[in-house]
Amino acid sequence: MSRPDPAEPRGVGTQDPPGPASPRQGVRVVPTWSDPLAAAASRVVGGPLGRHALIGRSAFWTPLRVVLLVAVAVLALGWLGKSPCLQQYRTDEGGLALDWRESRQYVAMCYSDTVPLWSIENLDDPSALPYRDPWFENAGEADETARYMEYPVLTGFHQWAAARFADGWRAAADAVGWLPTALPVVVYFDVSAAWLALAWLVAVWAVHALRPSRPWDAVLVALSPLVAVHVFTNFDALAVAAATAGMLALARNRPLLAGVLLGIGGGFKFYPLLLLGPILLVGLRRWHDGSGPLAPALRTAGAAIVTVVAVNLPVALAWPVGWAEFFRLNQTRPADPDSIYFAISHFSGWAGFDGQLAPGEPPAVLNLVSLVLFALCCAAIAVLAWWAPRTPRLASLAFLVVAAFLLVNKVWSPQYSLWLVPLAVLALPRARLLLAWMLVDALVWVPRMYYYLTPANMGLPPEWFLGAVLLRDAAVVGLCVLVVRSVLRPVTDPVRAVGVDDPDWPSVAAPVRVGA
Repeated sequence: MSRPDPAEPRGVGTQDPPGPASPRQGVRVVPTWSDPLAAAASRVVGGPLGRHALIGRSAFWTPLRVVLLVAVAVLALGWLGKSPCLQQYRTDEGGLALDWRESRQYVAMCYSDTVPLWSIENLDDPSALPYRDPWFENAGEADETARYMEYPVLTGFHQWAAARFADGWRAAADAVGWLPTALPVVVYFDVSAAWLALAWLVAVWAVHALRPSRPWDAVLVALSPLVAVHVFTNFDALAVAAATAGMLALARNRPLLAGVLLGIGGGFKFYPLLLLGPILLVGLRRWHDGSGPLAPALRTAGAAIVTVVAVNLPVALAWPVGWAEFFRLNQTRPADPDSIYFAISHFSGWAGFDGQLAPGEPPAVLNLVSLVLFALCCAAIAVLAWWAPRTPRLASLAFLVVAAFLLVNKVWSPQYSLWLVPLAVLALPRARLLLAWMLVDALVWVPRMYYYLTPANMGLPPEWFLGAVLLRDAAVVGLCVLVVRSVLRPVTDPVRAVGVDDPDWPSVAAPVRVGA
């Protein structure tokens, strides 16, 4: 296989689409020519693409299909990682039970919220409905308290629908006798995992579609170690799919659909609604510069707000107490062990902003501090967007906003890192940097599990886990610095370096000069 001609521009493909490149497509990027990691990895199969190689001729093995196949393999690895927590055993009475004896969920590092939520959230009761029917904390005791589904509306009803599907599957298995089956909670986990895997495939597809000049960037989303560890830890893949598909709809000049998808994402988790800020910032900057109308941003934001209200309003009116549980819980939660506040408190001996709290007492000062810090970060990002030499790309601002939210928030559950994966790939497609961050972030799971095991049970002291948290935070801050650099110096932006303006925004009329 011949080597590329050194005189040929790096990243230029040999089989570009016919006709002149659009400002959205730019020049087709060949990863083995432009990325050192891809070039090194390609030696396993013969080295970088040759200058005279024919590409784009395969009728079946298109980049999208290869990337989706890689994603399926990583998703299968993720399921296998959780499978030790799905094992069953015979009790002394002869019945089957889930084998979480001797803290298996921590020792095997297979913990998933899906399993305990089966019983905690009343999902094992076919007659119980989320937000309407409570479960009781400290049942039978003096401080018995009614609790409700603790997730946003669409995530709550997704869990309920998966539970009812699991009931139907078991009934069908009992009826026909040949369908595979297991404990109800295991079937429920597998049903949920199937939908979460499908959601992540949607996110991978959307990233691929957003990068016509860089189709292989999507492999970073498919190969992410964070996916293997956390895609089945909770239900965040549903929100990631909606948010990424919403960005794709906006890029294809369908702002109303984009808003609906972001609003649906807001029904799964709050974070997709954070993208409305960057969308408005980019729209305002383009309108001010005369490079595009403001209407797409306004339509997207308006449709998102209408959609999220339409999703929540029926439940809020029918069962206001149950609907408000998500907000009550977020107000009363103390600093999570994964947060910067908890780490600082532990290493310094500081008692925190609120000092010692009574059970159920909200950390009012911490809530206010995290909100003010996030507002200040958003203000700084707005200043950056307004004074940058060129209108920043949407993905760049979206990554900065979501990263800032996670860094200053009092809760950073491990699966929240999945929110950053597509945004990081879209904002800063540098394989070595992103894979290094993803690996560090994924490995936080190991000391986290052994931190919960506690040293008394042969676990790890908290310093190991909290040190890993600070290392992860530093890695995310480092990515933010590089994204800010690409905004201030567009010539360093790997997406714009091949003649693309912003593939995440509705098309502009003409190409723009790189570095202008």
